[in-house]
Amino acid sequence: MGKRMADARARVDATRQYELGEAVRLVKETGAVKFDATVEVAVRLGVDPKHADQMVRGAVVLPHGTGRTRRVAVFAKGEKAVEAREAGAEVVGAEDLVAAVEGGQMDFDVAVATPDMMPMVGKLGRLLGPRGLMPNPKTGTVTFDVAGAVREIKAGKIEYRVEKAGIVHAPIGRLSFAPEAIEENFRTLMDALIRAKPSGAKGTYVKGVTLSSTMGPGVPVNPAVASAPRS
Repeated sequence: MGKRMADARARVDATRQYELGEAVRLVKETGAVKFDATVEVAVRLGVDPKHADQMVRGAVVLPHGTGRTRRVAVFAKGEKAVEAREAGAEVVGAEDLVAAVEGGQMDFDVAVATPDMMPMVGKLGRLLGPRGLMPNPKTGTVTFDVAGAVREIKAGKIEYRVEKAGIVHAPIGRLSFAPEAIEENFRTLMDALIRAKPSGAKGTYVKGVTLSSTMGPGVPVNPAVASAPRS
C-alpha cells in the first residue's frame, strides 16, 4: 500500500457508518489523484440472486449524469435508424452492424435495439452478454423509441444489476462534481433500488452501503439514511 492510500484509509473509520454529506466529503478529500476519478457506490442487498424472484435489475437516469461520454450503438432499420442517428447514436445499423459485432467490432458502451431486430441481435448474446452490452427490455434498451433511449443514455442513464454476492455496483459521478450533485445522484439511484425491491426479498433489504472513488478508500454510509425515502 502506498503512502497516499495509507494516509487516506487512516482518515476513514471503517467501523463507523457516516451520514451521506460527511461520506461524500470524505470521498472527495481522500480520493485525490491526477485524474478526475469516478465516484462509485456499492450497495449490499438482502437478496439471493440465484432465485429469479429476487433479481434486482433496472436502469435510472442520474440528474447530474456520470461525467462520462458514452458511445451508443443502435440496431435498427429504416426510419428508426434515422431517428437514432439524429438523437446522437454513434453507431447505427442492422444486418451490417450484427456482422461487424460478429467480426469483433464493439467500439460502443451501450447497445439499443428495436424489438424487430432482437432475433438477429439475440445471436450475439455470447459476445455482448459477457460485456454487459446485450439490449434488455428491463433496462429500456429494447424499444421502438430509440431516439428517447439514446437521449436518456446521453443524459446520464445507468444500468444496475445485483451480482452473485448480492451487491450492486454503480457509478454516480466524478470527484470534480459538487457535493450536492453527487448526493442527488446517490439518492436517485437508491430510490430506484428501493422501488425495484423484489417481492421475494425478506428481512432487511439494504444491508450496507459504501461510497468510494476509483483509487480511494471505501466510506461506509448509514444504510438507514441511504434508504430513507425522499420527501
